[in-house]
Amino acid sequence: MAITDWPVDERPRERLLQKGASSLSDAELLAIFLRVGVRGKSAVDLARELLQQFGGLRALLMASQTQFCAQQGMGDAKYALLQAVLEMGRRHLAEEWQRGDSLDSPQRVRQYLSAALRDQCREVFAVIFLDNRHRILKFEELFRGTIDGATVHIREILKRALELNAAALIVAHNHPSGVAEPSAADLALTRRLEAAMQLVDLRLLDHFIVGDGQPLSLREQGGW
Repeated sequence: MAITDWPVDERPRERLLQKGASSLSDAELLAIFLRVGVRGKSAVDLARELLQQFGGLRALLMASQTQFCAQQGMGDAKYALLQAVLEMGRRHLAEEWQRGDSLDSPQRVRQYLSAALRDQCREVFAVIFLDNRHRILKFEELFRGTIDGATVHIREILKRALELNAAALIVAHNHPSGVAEPSAADLALTRRLEAAMQLVDLRLLDHFIVGDGQPLSLREQGGW
């Protein structure tokens, strides 16, 4: 049965307009994006099939162009549209982190770092540069590595902090494996970085590790 033949209050688009996007399932949200199904399948049926094939919404959204376009009813146009939607979401979140904003909520930090780093296929080391009132000066991805590590140069971090006249830093990196557990190397790097920062009167507020769940705060875990 086509979605247009469903009762109005059961159609995904109408339910979204009446009750908000949060009231819809992953399959219903994806069906709105797909707009139409394929022969013998409604958009919702197709969405459910795609989610099952990929193992969930996140895996589908992070699929490569080749993987995505190999699915029935998909193609380059839909892949391009999907990437545009994802990038708009990232930029929308980034606009909340304009220069001068104060970091008054640890949850905001986690949300932003998760959006920026969680789905990177390689390890990325990033820094939030702050002034002496903990207002944002800049967020930068400074080092990129492989699937299981990135070379971090403390000297370059300090150089950039001094260029921006920063007073404090929050650093973060992702684990592409999805497991946000600190390694011995992570802890050693954090200790070396903090010691070097103290020599130039900079404060290290935290080091977050981003995985599949909530980013892990080394400070909250007892420090380093």
